[in-house]
Amino acid sequence: MTDRLAGKVALITGGASGLGANAAALMAQEGAKVVVADIAVDRGRAVADKLGSAGHFVKLDVTSEDNWKAAIAEAIDKFGALHVLVNSAGIGLGKTVEDITLEEWRRVHAIDLDGVFLGCKHGVAEIKKHTHRLGGSVINISSISGIIAGANMAAYNSAKAGVRLLSKSVALHCAKSGYNIRCNSVHPTFIDTPILDRYRDRFGNEVMQQKLGRQVPIGRLGRPEEVGWALVFLASDESSFMTGSEVVIDGGISAM
Repeated sequence: MTDRLAGKVALITGGASGLGANAAALMAQEGAKVVVADIAVDRGRAVADKLGSAGHFVKLDVTSEDNWKAAIAEAIDKFGALHVLVNSAGIGLGKTVEDITLEEWRRVHAIDLDGVFLGCKHGVAEIKKHTHRLGGSVINISSISGIIAGANMAAYNSAKAGVRLLSKSVALHCAKSGYNIRCNSVHPTFIDTPILDRYRDRFGNEVMQQKLGRQVPIGRLGRPEEVGWALVFLASDESSFMTGSEVVIDGGISAM
């Protein structure tokens, strides 16, 4: 522990599992107070409980504006401030533009894009009240699929690309407004988290690891902490001159 995030309060959506849970653990390890936000109550509470006095759980459906307002209010009530927002909640869907239904399209966008919009809107409004001493940071988890497309990823490509440009707009708004708040997007490739369980269930873990790993120049899936430490950097004031950027963590895929 180096106290890189000492004094900061972070709210992490999708905090019950995967990248969100890993980020919660690493940020608490680095001195932050962490609000674990998720629709999965039992798993979210379990993650928060592991953080001891540094953790707190709030139930949050990221598609609900009222839920967002309540979650942020609870974070302030519990820890007295908000400096960091990590929008990590998301779902995947592998369907082509012909196969996907309108209902499926709207659900992916509601969670993966609208949820990030609501977080940015209400997060920035609160964070700007608490950045007189410590800088604020909004970190939006997009995907390498927000930069490069796949034939069967119509809705996911669209939503994650939206997160990329939304992040830049938020960054410019905060800079122009004189807020001490940065906003950046993060673009991982295949990371070994529960979002890959649909492939794990279909092929088995070993075959899934091989099939997906072959698509990555480094030759394997990423590990959650390989994204998590980048999130710690973006949450810390070490990245104080970095805003509107996209952090690509893809094992070399986008270099091809």
